[in-house]
Amino acid sequence: MGARVTRGRKEALLVVGDVVTDVVARHRGPLATGTDTAALIRMLPGGAGANVACWAAHSGCPDVRLLGRVGTDAAAWHERELVAAGVRPLLVTDPRAATGTVVCLVDAGAAAERTFLTDSGASLRLEPADWSDALLDGVAWLHLSGYLLFKESSRALAGNALKAARARGVPVSMDPASAGFLAELGVEQFLAFAEGLDVLLPSRDEACLLTGLAEPVDAAAELGRVVPLVVTKAGTDGALVARAGDAPVRIPAVPATARDTTGAGDAFTGAFLAALLAGADAAEAAARGCAAGARAVGRVGGRPPHRGGAGRLRRASGGACEKGGV
Repeated sequence: MGARVTRGRKEALLVVGDVVTDVVARHRGPLATGTDTAALIRMLPGGAGANVACWAAHSGCPDVRLLGRVGTDAAAWHERELVAAGVRPLLVTDPRAATGTVVCLVDAGAAAERTFLTDSGASLRLEPADWSDALLDGVAWLHLSGYLLFKESSRALAGNALKAARARGVPVSMDPASAGFLAELGVEQFLAFAEGLDVLLPSRDEACLLTGLAEPVDAAAELGRVVPLVVTKAGTDGALVARAGDAPVRIPAVPATARDTTGAGDAFTGAFLAALLAGADAAEAAARGCAAGARAVGRVGGRPPHRGGAGRLRRASGGACEKGGV
């Protein structure tokens, strides 16, 4: 189902999005207000855009690049982690803002549901000056994190990137990223941007929010009227692949024992894009995405394993560009 990407001299995936430090706290039972709640706490590299890039590289994409913005407090650590994951970091170091931080409260019960407390920090301070059309040299696919749309400066950069990709014939995908922030931005504004996309990868909740429809199948079909290909991530219900005029195709989930659902959607997206770039059709790519999501929920944190290990945060400076570029 769907068109395949023809591989040629261009094979790179460029991801533009957020790089943050995740503080993952896994607690069992309800939070005890006003006192202590026992938890296992780890500090890990994260960010939806960075996670997608790492999972794409882990899934076999030979050339993955990431444009993001970090603070001087953790720039070198994040760059090392990306390189160890097989991603080429194109990081802008922000001299005024600290690296974004997300506190992930994860219920250690069977569902492993998570709640995020987000300080976007430098991650949403990307701006048009950080973009160069040269970033698309050798790029076969551009993926934009939906978080870019939630601040004016990064939204302007996303618009410039989309326009440049359209001019070069480079397909563009986006993950809406956050139902909460999406509601604040406004559905109409998001859909106006989405009209320029080739692929939209919402979660079930995001698809329903964007359409006002309660059933994910109906929401996927409706979004297929706006974007040529819509792939809705539905967790334990798998995924829905929808094109305008066609009934959505359900892709079954891969059974998994969940430890932490943080980054499962990012894993799906990264593996999906890697499969498309390898020549798979949309249904095949979505099946790869479901398999990656199942692997992701069995791990703590939003990244796949790599030989360098997740590492602990060490205060360091340098190693990232002072300004964007290739």
